[in-house]
Amino acid sequence: MLPSLNAMNILILGATGFIGSAILARLLAEGHAVTGLGRNPAKARQRFPGARWIAADLARLARPEDFTPLIEGMDAVINCAGALQDGQADDLHATQQRAMIALYEEAKRRGRPLIVQISARTDGAAADLPFLKTRRQADEALKASGLPHVIFRPALVIGRNAHGGTALLRALAALPLIQPLVHARQPVEAVAMDDVTKAVSMALSGDIHSGSDLSLASGERATLADLVALHRGWLGLPKARIVPLPALIARPLSGLADLAGRLGWRSPLRSTAMAVMSEGVIGDRLNLAPFPFTPIVRTLAEKPSGVQDLWFARLYLLKPFAILTLALFWLLSGLIPLFGPSAAAAHFVPFMPASVAMFVLLLTCAVDVVLGLAVLYRPYARRALLGMLAVSLAYLGGGTLLEPGLWLDPLGPYVKVLPSLTLTLATLAILDER
Repeated sequence: MLPSLNAMNILILGATGFIGSAILARLLAEGHAVTGLGRNPAKARQRFPGARWIAADLARLARPEDFTPLIEGMDAVINCAGALQDGQADDLHATQQRAMIALYEEAKRRGRPLIVQISARTDGAAADLPFLKTRRQADEALKASGLPHVIFRPALVIGRNAHGGTALLRALAALPLIQPLVHARQPVEAVAMDDVTKAVSMALSGDIHSGSDLSLASGERATLADLVALHRGWLGLPKARIVPLPALIARPLSGLADLAGRLGWRSPLRSTAMAVMSEGVIGDRLNLAPFPFTPIVRTLAEKPSGVQDLWFARLYLLKPFAILTLALFWLLSGLIPLFGPSAAAAHFVPFMPASVAMFVLLLTCAVDVVLGLAVLYRPYARRALLGMLAVSLAYLGGGTLLEPGLWLDPLGPYVKVLPSLTLTLATLAILDER
């Protein structure tokens, strides 16, 4: 821990996220007393035991008094919370606007702590979409509140960890042979995560003055294709041919990503991201933070990739296919026997009465269908995968006791379960998003 002459009590909203966790780590190292707020901070509590953790959903903090116990005694509140698009797990109006206005109202009554807002550029092609509209409304309310505040608008953030756009960059960079890209020639500015955390630290120390509204961008104007190629080299892969694709091709993919969002999956390919990328990601060069930014080439060079980064990049785009494959496998396993239930139930007849055999068949089919549907819904996905493992092992164990000869069957009804088990274990291993 670095010594701090001016240690502060700091609350970080969205402290378990990509940017929030990096800011929390820096402020802890600087000696501040940090409280992190997140919807599910259990894993973060293990990673950062030096912080105090509060489990709370900002979408449910609608009144000023909801923030009273959270900001009591705080010198600063850093807002890193937010989401790309409405979905099963996210309500942009509630999280990015309503909760923030309630926070500002309570902050005016509770010591007027410094508010550091991690926002975004809120004009351009996507300005009227909820992602940027709610951020803009919260920013305007903060400026009008009279509270001491600093607003930062980072460009595409490049960090050692990966989430959202950064994760997608790595995944695209790892595609074999060719790299098909939509908006390949659009300008994209980036900023190193260390520069984002540095800016926040400077705001807390007063080196960046209250009332500032600053862009965080390295100033290097590159294209999306350039950044993908740069990350490909960082992963240690040879150059690949960039294949620009028309934006029209992205619409069906974005539609599927939006549907996945309603099921709780936060894909960076959703329509909001495509709308933002349609004109590129650029910062305001007239309002940059007052310090030299780290070039992205140097950022990557200072944190060389390892084989785990290559695994992540290659698995990132395979993850949805793995989930869809398992869902289809279990749905078909449950539905196909229903086209000939008597023949399917005949397998059980040597061991039980016909009526019981039919009941067992219908029960197992129902279980298979439920698991196939449940794995598609993000809040139930882990339990569904564990259920798949349990049912598969029970099937193999029971089948081996009752009909061991099926291990030698030419169609391999038991052997085929083993690849399914392996895919289920692999999917369970890569299920976490952050």
